Amino acid sequence: MLDRHHLAIVAAVDREGSLTAAADALHLTQSALSHAVRKLEDQLGAPLWFREGRRLRPTQAGEYLLALANRVLPQLEHAEQVVRQYARGQRGALRIGMECHPCYQWLLRVVGPYLEQWPDVDVDVKQKFQFGGIGALFGHEIDLLVTPDPLHRPGLHFEPVFDYELVLVVSRHHPLAGAGQADPDQLERDTLITYPVDVERLDIFTQFFLPAHTSPARHKTIETTDIMLEMVAAGRGVTALPGWLVREYARRLPIVPVRLGNAGIAKQIFLGLRDGDRNLAYLDGFMTLARGVAGAADMR
Repeated sequence: MLDRHHLAIVAAVDREGSLTAAADALHLTQSALSHAVRKLEDQLGAPLWFREGRRLRPTQAGEYLLALANRVLPQLEHAEQVVRQYARGQRGALRIGMECHPCYQWLLRVVGPYLEQWPDVDVDVKQKFQFGGIGALFGHEIDLLVTPDPLHRPGLHFEPVFDYELVLVVSRHHPLAGAGQADPDQLERDTLITYPVDVERLDIFTQFFLPAHTSPARHKTIETTDIMLEMVAAGRGVTALPGWLVREYARRLPIVPVRLGNAGIAKQIFLGLRDGDRNLAYLDGFMTLARGVAGAADMR
């Protein structure tokens, strides 16, 4: 049966022109190489070379194997290099799960430089409503989970990458637009707009309304940040978002951030991954960039 060793012999003999030179190139003795050639020709039932003076010229069978060697050997060498890159964490597919709807703008700041630094790694993103974050990590559906609310489980590691403050967002014409802070009872007549997330995972409820035993007049869900803030700008409701994101949108929309309560609501964004993947270079590279982007920008 033909194998890589046979193709390497065919390529070396053609390249070097003689068995002696080919043996040196392959780090074999001439007798060992001659034996291997005779065994291969016997196995195939056809001569692969004939002599022209001191040089060997391939027969038709030898020409066919040489063409095969020139095509297959580079592919095998490339495959080995790729597999070694996978083993070192230098190549792969980075699948990111997002449990933080407003973090897409932040993620874009990371992905651009990351793709430049890691040209052999592809990036894909899944939204929360397409998967369950913890289950997706354990099931190897994703490799990194972006979340403000980590659920610590054995086998998973969560690392904070930046801090931010959750703020109330109102239109410039809202009564609270000029206030230093908003209290829960001041929003009892408002429509609260949030992402489609379970109420028990919404900090505006768990850390603001529920402790005060009150609630907004209405609760509406919208999936996209742009539409949500257009609704707020039009006076159709209020929402709660990271302060850094609100400041970005406030450059073009008539919206105002207001602190939630006297102390505000401090949050962190975490990146979660499997313990067994913590030494993968391309994952570590993403986390390093994520911390750097957070440090270079005002995320508070």
